[in-house]
Amino acid sequence: MKVYHIPAMPEQSIEGLNIRSGGIYVDVTFGGGGHSREILRRLDKGRLIAFDQDDDAVANLPSDRRFTFLNQNFRFLRNNLRFLGIEAIDGLIADLGVSFHQFDEAERGFSFRFDAPLDMRMNREGSRTAADLIRTSDEADLADMFFDYGELKNSRIIAREIVKARKEKALVRTGDLLNVLDFLAPPGQKHKFYAKVFQALRIAVNHEMENLREMLLQAREMLKSQGRLVVITYHSLEDRLVKNFMRSGNFEGYGKKDFYGNPEPAPFRVLTRRGITPDKDEIAANSRVRSARLRIAEKI
Repeated sequence: MKVYHIPAMPEQSIEGLNIRSGGIYVDVTFGGGGHSREILRRLDKGRLIAFDQDDDAVANLPSDRRFTFLNQNFRFLRNNLRFLGIEAIDGLIADLGVSFHQFDEAERGFSFRFDAPLDMRMNREGSRTAADLIRTSDEADLADMFFDYGELKNSRIIAREIVKARKEKALVRTGDLLNVLDFLAPPGQKHKFYAKVFQALRIAVNHEMENLREMLLQAREMLKSQGRLVVITYHSLEDRLVKNFMRSGNFEGYGKKDFYGNPEPAPFRVLTRRGITPDKDEIAANSRVRSARLRIAEKI
């Protein structure tokens, strides 16, 4: 049986929630259920609400009266919690990025290791695939996407070559895209280059940055005083956004001032200034966590 997902830094992230046995907690990235099971182990009369937009996650649900699962995107956090009669929570955990299961299922199209349909939808009921995005986006938008979400300096060249290639043949499979990209990869960095291109497409297809912003703003609203926000990131874009938000309550990273010029109080107390990264033993056992960074903050 394949492992659905192995969470990064599981002990540190669960400890970061500072779980109270009667509290209400939210796992917005249920996945394989690793974090949720650990939270349930620490609850008595408390409650756990979990979100995941991927239908495949349903196979991992625990049977527990304290547990409620919502097969939805975490950007709908607040409305769903209020529908359940929940006005405030004691902690929220988010393990961002793609699960091992999604990377390893060839037909999902998340990995360049397989020749598969260019899909990349986390929610397979979503209408637009990566192939659709490549087919319909103009050259300037593709260039911006690769620059903004893949941090690729040659984004304009990548976009130009894709537009040129799609005039000759529809790019509908991962192999089609790799054939276009092959000569653009820097020497000795082909896999890293491919990973950045696929990351950019995946983020755009799933609106990942917009969804993350929405979820964080709603988490700030729903958390009780002294409630904990625990987030594991896997690339610099989402990590920068989370770091800024925890530090200042906004995504720019600097404190705002009121009408009279007085600094507005920060909504969080940051408990991990530089973030926590996996130790060498964890990386040796699971190389996929090497880019993970754990950040923890407490609502003031």
